[in-house]
Amino acid sequence: MRVRPIIERLAVEHADAAIALRFTTPLELLVSVMLSAQTTDVNVNRVTPALFSKYRRPQDYLSVPPEDLERDIYATGFFRQKAKSLRGTMKMLLEEFDGEVPRRVEELVRLPGVARKTANVVAAELGEPQGIVVDTHVRRLSQRLGLTREEDPVKIERDLQRLVPRRDWGRFPHLLIWHGRRVCLARSPRCHDCVVNDLCPSSRV
Repeated sequence: MRVRPIIERLAVEHADAAIALRFTTPLELLVSVMLSAQTTDVNVNRVTPALFSKYRRPQDYLSVPPEDLERDIYATGFFRQKAKSLRGTMKMLLEEFDGEVPRRVEELVRLPGVARKTANVVAAELGEPQGIVVDTHVRRLSQRLGLTREEDPVKIERDLQRLVPRRDWGRFPHLLIWHGRRVCLARSPRCHDCVVNDLCPSSRV
């Protein structure tokens, strides 16, 4: 099966592949991933140190006026919607989950502002991947590698789940993301530098 050598080679090539967001607790992870929508991880990491020193528990996000939270996350963009989602999520965490971040995807997606991709990231980083994260890099590279012909992220995820061994569901997206950033660039893929070019139907080598 072609996907196994792809994973093995990328794992050697990108041994440091991991989530770029910085966090220390499940709550910080959840908040970071929610803030990362429509912006870069670098941008989120600039905002979160001050944010996490001020907001340590779900209650903290609800104890300030919405405008304060909006100001504190302003630099991540779409700050009004994100603040509304964060407050709604914190309220539900307190009311339904004893203030703890749930580990199951089906529970995570019930939180305001948490779609399947966000839920998959959180579950995987907490050590319990239940799906495969499909972001722009994963979508582009899985199509280039011929692992899917689909355009819809849900259908792409379904294809990948059939191909990728379950034990690799957590690290597989990281490998594609880092390969997409470093080698398989969107406009000019560096096929000559690619460790999987002989396994890739899109290779220009």
